[in-house]
Amino acid sequence: MATILKSALQRPTSSFQWLRTGEEALATMLTAIRAATESIRLETYIFSEGPLANEFRDELTAAAQRGLKVQVMVDSMGSISLSDAYWNSFRKAGGEFTFFNPLTLNRWSYRDHRKLMVCDSKIAFIGGFNIAEEYRGDGVKSGWRDLGLQVAGPLVDELAESFDQFFSNANMLHKRLQNLMPARDKVTLGQNWKLILNGPGLNHAALKRSFVQDLQTSKNVKIICAYFLPTWRLRKAIIAVTKRGGKVQLILAGKSDVLLSHLATRRLYRSFLRAGVEIHEYQPQVLHAKMFILDDVVYAGSANMDVRSLRINYELLVRVSDTALAEGAREMFSKDLTHCQRIDAAGWRTSRNFLTKLKEKWAYFVLARLDPYLARRQLKYLR
Repeated sequence: MATILKSALQRPTSSFQWLRTGEEALATMLTAIRAATESIRLETYIFSEGPLANEFRDELTAAAQRGLKVQVMVDSMGSISLSDAYWNSFRKAGGEFTFFNPLTLNRWSYRDHRKLMVCDSKIAFIGGFNIAEEYRGDGVKSGWRDLGLQVAGPLVDELAESFDQFFSNANMLHKRLQNLMPARDKVTLGQNWKLILNGPGLNHAALKRSFVQDLQTSKNVKIICAYFLPTWRLRKAIIAVTKRGGKVQLILAGKSDVLLSHLATRRLYRSFLRAGVEIHEYQPQVLHAKMFILDDVVYAGSANMDVRSLRINYELLVRVSDTALAEGAREMFSKDLTHCQRIDAAGWRTSRNFLTKLKEKWAYFVLARLDPYLARRQLKYLR
């Protein structure tokens, strides 16, 4: 089987704490780096040179000088503006740095979109936030709207193991990378959690399957998602919740850093509104958060509910079944709703002119059809 299941028997539960803003998450991560005594593993999609990135690099360098094993991996596409020389002082201190999947013409599509930090194999951080200035803020007055989780317990060991597999294979040609990396499509079970590692290739359905299974029994669905372009099967499962009398609320981007994604998402509004799904667009800042609440089950991590996260990128998402954590998620959702504009079905229909609809259809074609097609061509070429 492409999906690997590990037994949850005899495992104690893991504990989780919400990191409610990018500012809180980044500050907590820096504190954890300073307190670490053995090892630090950091993986991110974007590491963008600036005051925040410099602070992270300097603290990581100081940790390496203290004798810790410090490893950093960033995606070569997401951090394309970052020079290798930026890490010279870090390497001199004994730190290890690598770019994931160095860019070439035939393997540009498959990216490491995961965000993860593990300190001393005791505490971990996951979420949507990258190491860049725009994530430093509360998402209302300043900075993009983002969030994440602080993790302790057995799940941390699984996250550390996943990092180690990616780090050791980061520079391999992608054909070998896919064959050798068992975390491509992997589900690991704990007593109150499920770690989902999604990746490209023929067996890329772990994340989608988990979403669909939970949606089939959910009555109250709340989704915050920066880039929202679910597959047909997921759209059908979301709409089915309202058809059987449940409630679905979406908080989507009113402001986005990816205009194409914003246009493509709006292409789907009419069918969702017609089915009774509530759509709210976040207004104060760019929305970058990813959180999925299905009754008392919560998903958090790097993955969006879009084609690239579901089929192309390497992603990391944790599914947690915990009443208290879900209640905290609903509190965040309710607070974010106060900063949203609700989309009215009747007003939405009358606001769409021919040119707007054409742009949205074109954007949908590029992201839902062309991008996956090009990715499949690369995969086929490399085999």
